[in-house]
Amino acid sequence: QLFDNSLTGTIPRKLGAYSLLWVVDLSNNQLTGRIPRHLCHNLNLMFLNLGTNKLTGNIPSGVTNCLPLVQLLLTGNSLTGSLPSNLCKLVNLSAIELGQNNFRGPIQAEIGNCKALQRLHLHYNYFTSELPREIGNLSQLASFNISSNSFIGRIPPELFNCKMLQRLDLSRNRFTGNLPGEIGALSQLELLKLSDNDLSGIIPPELGNLIRLTELQMGGNSFSGNIPAALGSLSGLQIALNLSYNNLSGVIPQELGNLVLLEYLMLNNNHLSGEIPGSFANLPSLFGYNFSYNDLTGPIPSLPRLNNMAISSFIENRGLCGGPLGGCNPPLSSSPPVPDTKDKQIRLGKLVAIIAATIGGVSLVLIAVIIYFMRRPVRTVATLEEKPPTTQVSDIYFSPKEGFTFRDLVAATENFNESFVVGRGACGTVYKAVLPSGQAVAVKKLASQREGNNNVDNSFRAEILTLGNIRHRNIVKLYGFCYHQGSNLLLYEYMSRGSLGELLYGTSCHLDWRTRFLIALGAAQGLAYLHHDCKPRIFHRDIKSNNILLNEKFEARVGDFGLAKVMDMPQTKSMSAIAGSYGYIAPEYAYTMKVTEKCDIYSYGVVLLELLTGRTPVQPLDQGGDLVTWVRHYIRDHSLSPGMLDSRLNQRDERTVCHMLTVMKIALICTSMSPSDRPTMREVVLMLIESNQRGSRFDISSSHDTDRIE
Repeated sequence: QLFDNSLTGTIPRKLGAYSLLWVVDLSNNQLTGRIPRHLCHNLNLMFLNLGTNKLTGNIPSGVTNCLPLVQLLLTGNSLTGSLPSNLCKLVNLSAIELGQNNFRGPIQAEIGNCKALQRLHLHYNYFTSELPREIGNLSQLASFNISSNSFIGRIPPELFNCKMLQRLDLSRNRFTGNLPGEIGALSQLELLKLSDNDLSGIIPPELGNLIRLTELQMGGNSFSGNIPAALGSLSGLQIALNLSYNNLSGVIPQELGNLVLLEYLMLNNNHLSGEIPGSFANLPSLFGYNFSYNDLTGPIPSLPRLNNMAISSFIENRGLCGGPLGGCNPPLSSSPPVPDTKDKQIRLGKLVAIIAATIGGVSLVLIAVIIYFMRRPVRTVATLEEKPPTTQVSDIYFSPKEGFTFRDLVAATENFNESFVVGRGACGTVYKAVLPSGQAVAVKKLASQREGNNNVDNSFRAEILTLGNIRHRNIVKLYGFCYHQGSNLLLYEYMSRGSLGELLYGTSCHLDWRTRFLIALGAAQGLAYLHHDCKPRIFHRDIKSNNILLNEKFEARVGDFGLAKVMDMPQTKSMSAIAGSYGYIAPEYAYTMKVTEKCDIYSYGVVLLELLTGRTPVQPLDQGGDLVTWVRHYIRDHSLSPGMLDSRLNQRDERTVCHMLTVMKIALICTSMSPSDRPTMREVVLMLIESNQRGSRFDISSSHDTDRIE
């Protein structure tokens, strides 16, 4: 294994001829020439990765006839020829990755014989012809990427027999016809890219069944009709919803306001009419919109996210006004012709009759409702009084020393009124509740799948009890869990400053470098405690700036620790199959689907990069698509220099800038592509402390002890 070096020249021609090689990984070098034909001479080779080199020629028969081969990874070379039809005689083959080469010709029907295939990546080649129906025989296929080729014809419905598909990318081809409704049967699908084809017809409402979907790209086609309201059911949609450059018409569904995790919404260049829905106020995570080049009318809703967008996101809508477009003034053009007096009197009479009838009907209904409630016994919704006294003890499974009941939470939030909401996310809605004692708690209300059942699953209760026993100065306290009549509530310490993400990307961010560094150190100490000092060890699974909370003194507390695992249990399906949030997910997770401590460390490294650069984890595609790639490209082009740092930070002090660049190096180590190259969380804490001693010398005495427990 000699990957990630600067090797040049050709691969030795007789490599493998006299040795029992079972793993060959020479990826990410600058090797040239052809692939040696003796690599599998002794029929022992299981893993071959020659990706990201400068290799040429065909795939040799010595490789295509290598019976033990499990993974063939040749992405990013200049290989030629066709897709070898005899590859599917390799019964153990689980991954074929030939993207970014010069392969040509059709995919043969023999591809259907690759029964063990889980990944088939052929993107950025010159493949042509129609997609064979036999692709539907690949029952184990989880990731299928044929983007940027020249495939034609219809998308075969048989493709949707691949029920294990998690990632499907057919973008930038020449597919035509309708999108089959059978796509709604892909219940495991997390990514769907169909952009830049010539697909037509309606967008099938069955897409609303794909509740695990995190990204939906359908721009640059010829889809027509309305946007299905069913898309509002895609509660896990986070990265993007792109329907731009189609022929869609009708109004924008209010239901899209349910996509609380969504970061990018692209609806531009269609024929959409009506107003921008006010329900978009429920979308706290949006980084970008585009409504331009439609037929939208009315005022732009007075929402901070909309008002802060560039005018280019709204232009060429003849009736749209407000926000960056300016005020909504009534038209000064001539009014419509006035009808003659007789017609006017007739119409006025009809109008008076209609109004009178309507008022009378509404009055009768109101009287009936008032009488009903006056005669009905007074009850409080979802309080403990509705249950027999003997069952009240099962409401709160553990609670703070002060003690409180479900009834206290209902009263403090006025029965979970929207006005008490302080946050929304994939795991639920968070309310602020001030108890009679004056103590403020954060109440996270989880979506329950056990409506009317008080028998909480033992494994769920055990997990919550374990998490509730954790006490550390840099971890948000979990006070208790309450289950009452279909309501699952987690009771947390309330953090008055909100999340790091909200502060970092708010309209006015005043976090100086000292505050940012201490936040980074505090979060690292909390994670180190979870990884190294808890029994059993706890992996967070969803580290991001929005899960690092701040108290009044800007001290960091890690929140939602372990919650991703709890929410992924069988009794609930409110969490996506993906452990983590886009931009924070370690690259190896896409292949292993296993969460390790090194996944947490990668995510923490992304948070460090956010603190240093002030940029969000999701970046434009032309800048790399994610923050880690953006930083690496910047360093490649400009070296490790202050230009990448957040311009809002004071960079006049040379010692401070030097300290920031040292922390940048720590972030780069944490986000290494190989998990084995990443440090442990305890090592990260020590590196941060050492960087401070050499650089800024901030007072960190209050958080110096990595194992300090409250």
